[in-house]
Parts: sequence; structure tokens; C-alpha cells
Amino acid sequence: MPPLMLPDRTKSRLSTLYTRRQLQAPLRVRDFFDNCAAKVSLRALTFGLTLSLTPAMLLGQTAIPNTPAGSALRAWLDAYNSGDSARAAAFLRTYQVDFPIRNSFNFRQMTGGFDLVSVEVSEPRHVEFFLRPRNTPAMIAYGMLDVAAGSPTNISGNAFPLGPNVATEALRIDRVTRVAVVGRAAAVLDSFYFSPELGKRMADSLRARLARGTYDRYRNGPGLALRLNADLAEIAHDKHLGISYVPTPPPKQPAGEAPPAPSHADLDETNCGFKKVEQLDGNIGYLRFDSFEEAALCGSTASAAMTFLAGTRALIIDLRENGGGHDIGALIASYLFDRRTHLDDMWDRYANSTRQSWTQDSVPGRRFGGTKPIYVLTSAHTFSAAEAFAYDLQALKRATIVGETTAGGAHPASEGRLGEHFAISVPWGNSINPITGTNWEGVGVVPDVKVSADEALAVAQKLIRDRAP
Repeated sequence: MPPLMLPDRTKSRLSTLYTRRQLQAPLRVRDFFDNCAAKVSLRALTFGLTLSLTPAMLLGQTAIPNTPAGSALRAWLDAYNSGDSARAAAFLRTYQVDFPIRNSFNFRQMTGGFDLVSVEVSEPRHVEFFLRPRNTPAMIAYGMLDVAAGSPTNISGNAFPLGPNVATEALRIDRVTRVAVVGRAAAVLDSFYFSPELGKRMADSLRARLARGTYDRYRNGPGLALRLNADLAEIAHDKHLGISYVPTPPPKQPAGEAPPAPSHADLDETNCGFKKVEQLDGNIGYLRFDSFEEAALCGSTASAAMTFLAGTRALIIDLRENGGGHDIGALIASYLFDRRTHLDDMWDRYANSTRQSWTQDSVPGRRFGGTKPIYVLTSAHTFSAAEAFAYDLQALKRATIVGETTAGGAHPASEGRLGEHFAISVPWGNSINPITGTNWEGVGVVPDVKVSADEALAVAQKLIRDRAP
């Protein structure tokens, strides 16, 4: 059965895809999901209604609870809303935080701070809440925060942006929905996850937690999605794996039809992700593109950019804001080598086969060539297909990577529905570099020259100037 797919409008940063494939048999996949729902037994439903042994307080009020988790939430909100970099730095010195919380301070100017709408779930070391950004009060987000046992200063958290004018009451879910979503997620992981062993472990874990009543406390969709993601992460630290909640569900596809592919008009709006193509001082080529689109739709844009840069004496490729996407990387790489070159391999669980990726024998326009220096700029936000591009060039010793260690997502994924408002991104394959025999999953692409993302461009330019004859 082929990997699963949802229309683009439901996609979030969490589920940005390394490569995406159209459904080969959309009716069969839809039937598969319907059968998953039918197979959720009455016994599972009965177990799902059992009260948890440690029930959470369901509050729906604005008062922050006087608990370790509540104290951490109050400290983060105070530091964040102050807009004071010194207070933010003091918070980050006091608390050991994970990336989402640390990264949240980078968006303070954009949000204007947050107002707490309500606390939805409160446990001693766990709290869930609705937030509203002050600069866009029509928007709302759902967040959760956890304090590690034995350490009041070790906290982790995450949040879902839910879009404009979403009423919190509209996000409520009932017990039947919880059981159906968990049952479908388990079935999909069992059948599709690229590692059958890990897929079964995750599926068995979800079913066991459902039977114990773990999910009974979750009375709204975003909260359940966040909790399911946390449970899956205990087994597989896979950044392409995730369950999301969509307040406004996409239109259902007619039976037997695949989701619509992006159109040329859609991609023209973003110029296929290409943001800057220019010649810097000293005849240095500079290419910034922020997404990897489909070569069939954006190949001419990529070829035009690479041909423009062919005569420069060195090339800087800026992937600091690139979250990945589709299959255009092999085409772009084809301009950087003089002969056909093996880039990477992809193992596909569904096909039970490995597909090789090579540069092309011929390309439209002019090549940059295989001897002039290349520098690739990265950040902690560089993800997925963008990481593959950087990793492969690094392994081939064709480029010097400058910047920050990347996000660490090497498993291509596709998306499918778990219900009217829930979707799942499921990795179906594994990237294997022919030189290293492994990939960057969980560890990221480690730069050859480690500097902050903000410094990367200037450092790369200096490296080029210093090596000039």
C-alpha cells in the first residue's frame, strides 16, 4: 500500500516532507482508514472510557495553577512578555529548556507577547493552555509544558498555532473521537512506518495507553495531538513523524482521486522558493532558496538560476531558511559536478526496494562545474531535503558547510487523515548515503565551520577571499 497523503493546505512545519508522492491507489488508502475505524472494538471503547488512575484537573480558567508546571509557565510568560532580552537571557540561564521554548523568544517581536486565554489541563508537572498573540488577537494557539521529575528547572514544551477566529469551544472532542483517532494512528504506524519494529512498538504503546485510560483527560483536539506526539517521541525521535490537529478540515477528495498537485500559478507566487540569485563583490555567486519544490514544475527556474551563476569563481548556497520539500535537489546538484555522480539512496518500505539518486548526464544551460569552491550555509531550521542536499555535498567533499547544525530529519514522509480534524505524517523511507552508509537523522548535518546562522554569510565570504590566489 502506498504512502499516505493530505492536501497541501493541511501541511504544517512539523510535517514538511523530504519527498512527497502522489497516491498510487487513493481509494484503497481511503478504504484502509475506514476499515481502521471499523476495527476499533467495543472492548477498546470500554477501556477508553475508564478513568485514569491519576486524573488531571480540567480547568478552562485563566488562573495559572500553583504547581511546578504552573510556576514554569508563569516564568516563561513573564520573561517572554517583558520583551526584555536581559530577562529572556536570565530565564534561559535559570531553566534548562528544549528547542521549541528557547526558539520562541526569536518570535517575540512578531507576536507582541501572549495573553493566556485559559488553562485546560493541569497536573503537578504538566500543564496545557490556550494562548493569544497580542499583535494578532484573532489568532489562537494551544500549548503544553512539562517539568521533568526531580528537576524544577528542566522544562520542555510545544504548541500548535490554530489559525484565526477559532473558538476554543469548537476544539472539544468526545470519547468516541479519541478512541477512533488513537486506533487509526496505531493501525497506520503498524502498516506504514519505515521501520516495522519501531512501527509496531509505537502502535502497541498507543493501544496500551488507550486501554489504560491515559487519553481520557484530553477533551480538546490540539491537546490530544500534542500528547500523542509526546508518547510517540518516547519511542521514535523522528522529526518527520507527527500527529496534527486541523481546526478547519480540508474538503474531502472524491473517491478514487488523488489530492491536487501544486500548480504553476501557486509556485509562481513564491518563485519556486528561489529568493535571491546574485553576483556578490569579487565575482562570488550567491543563491538563496527557501524550499525544495518538484523538478517537473520548477526545473526551469532552477536551471535559470544555476546558469546565471555558472561564471562566478565561487558559490554560496544559502539554506538557512530552507525547510525541505521535494525532489529538485538532484537537478541543482547536477550543475555542481562535471560527471555523473551518485548522491544518495532511499529505502522504501512500501516498495521494499532501494532507489538510487544520481546527478544528470546533461542539464539545460551552463554548469557551475566540479572544481570551483562551494559553501553551503545552514541553520538549526535547515530541514529534510535541504539537509539531504548539504549532507550529500559534504560527504562527496564538494562543499564546505558553514553555520549551525541542522534540524536532523532524514526520513521521507507522507500524510494521511486520522479523522475529520486529525492528520498524521508517517515516514515511509530511510535515506542512506553511499559514502557514509548512514544519514543525519537525529544528529543533523554538522557544519565544517561552526558559526551562528547570522554570521554564516560573512564567514563564507571571508573564507572565499582568504583562499583567493
